[in-house]
Amino acid sequence: MTTASPPTHSSQTTLVLASASPSRAALLGRLADAFEQQTSHVDETPRPAELPATLAARLAREKCEAVSSSRKSTDEPLVVIGADQVAGRDGTRLGKPGNAKRNVSMLRSCSGKTVVFYSAVHIIDTRSGRSLSHTDITRVRFRTLSADEISHYVDHEKPWQCAGGFKVEGRGISLFEIVESTDPTGLIGLPLIFVSKALRTFDLC
Repeated sequence: MTTASPPTHSSQTTLVLASASPSRAALLGRLADAFEQQTSHVDETPRPAELPATLAARLAREKCEAVSSSRKSTDEPLVVIGADQVAGRDGTRLGKPGNAKRNVSMLRSCSGKTVVFYSAVHIIDTRSGRSLSHTDITRVRFRTLSADEISHYVDHEKPWQCAGGFKVEGRGISLFEIVESTDPTGLIGLPLIFVSKALRTFDLC
């Protein structure tokens, strides 16, 4: 577990991001001066025939619940944020490539096509037991990409631990023709419009 800085929220409530992702931490840092990060260690294996949107929502909830449960013995008031993102193309789930070769292959398969990203969030307030959930949907239309463009991009940014095999906050934005979303931060991995509304509901923002 890493700590961004000592929590100073109202009523001594600790805000916890159930993720070790630097990108999600940077996004949450736009809204909160202090929060903790804690990895959930949830098994992210999809269930048989599980749709991308369903998988993202389930994993966000399970990550949030796992971290909340791990802190029950402390009796400290918490607001825990779990998040997950899953990409789908033509009904097929696209995971994290994992290495450069698979990253190149994934981007080739996405060239000239539309990929849908489901960015799910689940938030629990342990003080009241209340929870809020949301899934942001972003549609990305890839340009027709040459083999050289794909290889150069993968070599430069090394995005194989990212859903879809790119970093939209980096040079990945150059791969697209259009991005359609109600929240531009959703594609990065944490839809801040929903999160900020939830934190206001829980008196933390």
